[in-house]
Amino acid sequence: MDNTSHAIRIRPGGPADVPAIVEMLDSAVVWMNSRGNTEQWGTEPWSRRPGGVARIERYTTEMAPYIAESDDTPAGVLVLHSGPSPQMPIAQAEEPERYVRLLVSHRRYAGLGIGAALLDRAAEEARRSGVGLLRVDCWAGGGGELVAFYERNGFTRTDAFRHGSWPGQVLARRIAAHAQPTGHTRPPATA
Repeated sequence: MDNTSHAIRIRPGGPADVPAIVEMLDSAVVWMNSRGNTEQWGTEPWSRRPGGVARIERYTTEMAPYIAESDDTPAGVLVLHSGPSPQMPIAQAEEPERYVRLLVSHRRYAGLGIGAALLDRAAEEARRSGVGLLRVDCWAGGGGELVAFYERNGFTRTDAFRHGSWPGQVLARRIAAHAQPTGHTRPPATA
């Protein structure tokens, strides 16, 4: 899927993308911290967190990662799975779903619509799978800016939760099946 209006190309990811994903996460932590946000992802870069790189390796081998590229350079990542992390206090859906486990873009590509393009890809992947529900959880602190981002991208708030002192919000987006053609069709030929 190409988003040519922003020169963004989205492709499936894999283990070779781990260094680029970790760099994106490190850049996000630096950016958040520079804005005074030390609560969402803390202050420790992902590259130096115990188990941080191993977690991203699991994301690229056990889940469905998608890499957004700008000029053939990784600029964002989205990781889809079949449900929320078991470590989070989030109920499983009562129907099949696709769940956004990670969405981040490198801060040098801010403002290009990378996150929105990746969420559109997630919706398309759910649609292709015949799944009508796409969910995500996110940090609800900091004035709710991240929650508002997901709402601007078609998600609706469902359940608020706390993970220790971390305020979270689950959001859902309904995925419609592909529309059927509305043109006239010729009746089948009879013998």
